[in-house]
Amino acid sequence: MENSTNIEECEKLPLEQAESSVNSEPESSLSAGENSTASGTGLSEKTLTCEQIDTSKKRKECEDDLVKESSSCEEDTPSKKRKLDAEIAPEQKGSGDDENISKKRKTGTDDDTHEPCPGDGARKKRKLELEDVPEKQKNLEHGHGSAVAAHYNELQEVGLEKRSQSRIFYLRNFNNWIKSALIGEFLEKTRQKKKREIAVLDLGCGKGGDLLKWKKGRIHKLVCTDIADVSVKQCQQRYEDMKSRRDGESLFNAEFITADCSKELLIEKLRDPEMHFDICSCQFVCHYSFESYKQADMLLRNACERLSPGGYFIGTTPNSFELIKRLETSETESFGNEIYTVKFQKKGDYPLFGCKYDFNLEGVVDVPEFLVYFPLLNEMVKKYNMKLVYKKTFLEFYEEKIKNNENKMLLKRMQALEPYPANENSKPASEKVDDYSHAAEYMEKSQVRLPLGTLSKSEWEAASIYLVFAFEKQQ
Repeated sequence: MENSTNIEECEKLPLEQAESSVNSEPESSLSAGENSTASGTGLSEKTLTCEQIDTSKKRKECEDDLVKESSSCEEDTPSKKRKLDAEIAPEQKGSGDDENISKKRKTGTDDDTHEPCPGDGARKKRKLELEDVPEKQKNLEHGHGSAVAAHYNELQEVGLEKRSQSRIFYLRNFNNWIKSALIGEFLEKTRQKKKREIAVLDLGCGKGGDLLKWKKGRIHKLVCTDIADVSVKQCQQRYEDMKSRRDGESLFNAEFITADCSKELLIEKLRDPEMHFDICSCQFVCHYSFESYKQADMLLRNACERLSPGGYFIGTTPNSFELIKRLETSETESFGNEIYTVKFQKKGDYPLFGCKYDFNLEGVVDVPEFLVYFPLLNEMVKKYNMKLVYKKTFLEFYEEKIKNNENKMLLKRMQALEPYPANENSKPASEKVDDYSHAAEYMEKSQVRLPLGTLSKSEWEAASIYLVFAFEKQQ
């Protein structure tokens, strides 16, 4: 299987098709804008726009909550210009966690960082722990795994104020909303099947950006694993901080494991090697393992083998067809814009495994990845008795989930779309003249209240290379 194969020829692999079982709400006021061409790609994309964003009301709510939380120091002092409410799993609205809504400032990927307030002993404790971590993990083999681990180990935490001024602030929030909606959907599906305790494997947990999602989902057990030792330690520290602030509220039990899940068998590292999971979440991770069949299979074994019947393997990963389409329409071996770039080694030859490309996303990712051909992924997981529930592009997923009012409100609370036009106290995230032409056109054609919610074309071009997927373990 490791021989070079033209990707078009691989279309002969069968692909399981299944209808999504998500219940649609009546059509909402949020919609995709008119078709617009993604800058630099020549591809026609729908660019996201959303009607009225009540920034003044949200700002007031956020300020009130920040006053309430000042004694516990859940997060940094927020930006004066931008304030972001806490993420919550969609099904948890009204579950008793409403007082926490404005406590969490999210930045949009599984590498969201957490920095305690000045004076909090956690900062000093974390610093001491991280000093014991070598610059590159000695127990990892040299090669791509070491490069990935080193990149994320060396990725520095930054203050909230700096993060809020990032060029990709809204893109990261949007990606994080995608994850929240996906996780919320399958937590609810699991809860409908299983009333008792829910166990989750977060494969590629990063610094713990999804911990709050699992807390809101009221799970019982979480195993977090990642290749980057520093990230795992930071994830564990975030969990300990959450645990110390829970004020009598029950919090899931957690286990933290540093491992290269594309090379190491996870069950050999678990406290309970007989443990089974109800959900495995693998967010923006699969593309690191497709260097070889052996590595990809090990990752999928770790993700799927210990799932209980009816359990789910969910995640996000780059869309191989979209990447190749953009590459083939580019004049060079690379494509992108001012916030992201993708550079392949050559055109026209795309092996099933080891098809390496360099991916750079401003200030967040700068490491090689491997093409994940989804029909191949679908075939490989059948070995572990998994069946495809659905795969959707980010646009398709957005258009479906936004019909639900709770998801719509979550989108606003997480500031996953940028207000357009910008008010007098702020400036647009992008300085490119035509980056909001789609929003301006939508505003002219539609009778809508302002401001709209949107992503700049540059950010949408980066977000639209991804897809979401879900597989279910068969009986």
